[in-house]
Amino acid sequence: MRDESDATGRNTPKKRALRSVAAQAAVLSAAVHFLWAWPRLGELGDPRPAVFLLGGAFTVAIAVATLRADEYRRLYALGAGTLLAFLVGYVGWHGAGVPAALAADPLAIVAAAAEAVGTVAFLALYWLAPPTSVVVERRRSSENGDAEGGDAEKGGIESGGAES
Repeated sequence: MRDESDATGRNTPKKRALRSVAAQAAVLSAAVHFLWAWPRLGELGDPRPAVFLLGGAFTVAIAVATLRADEYRRLYALGAGTLLAFLVGYVGWHGAGVPAALAADPLAIVAAAAEAVGTVAFLALYWLAPPTSVVVERRRSSENGDAEGGDAEKGGIESGGAES
């Protein structure tokens, strides 16, 4: 039997699609930063390669958490903020020369597009997610129901239903 909380919870089609878009955009942005930073890692005086590697790893961790964790607004805000920081950092580094810098580097175009799309997707997820207190309460009530043996009619693990 289908759990009614899925109709308004984490697994609505819109939220699944947005999570997928947000995670893919984050991973694409991280991949571009890795590709740019790795060959330049040994250069002295330029902090960007090390920052890009750390930022890229952090972005991948956010993408994984977005796909696996409950719908926490703080996680979505962190994802949007991280991708937006990459965009603002690019503009801050290049200043008025952003159009010329983008035209000279196809990887920068891919990263900027992924970051813009990912930021919008993370903000949409933030907007659609319930407050953290609601998510925590849902989790507690499902854990208490499972710990007490659960009801086979509610689609728990014991009845072979999907775990959300």
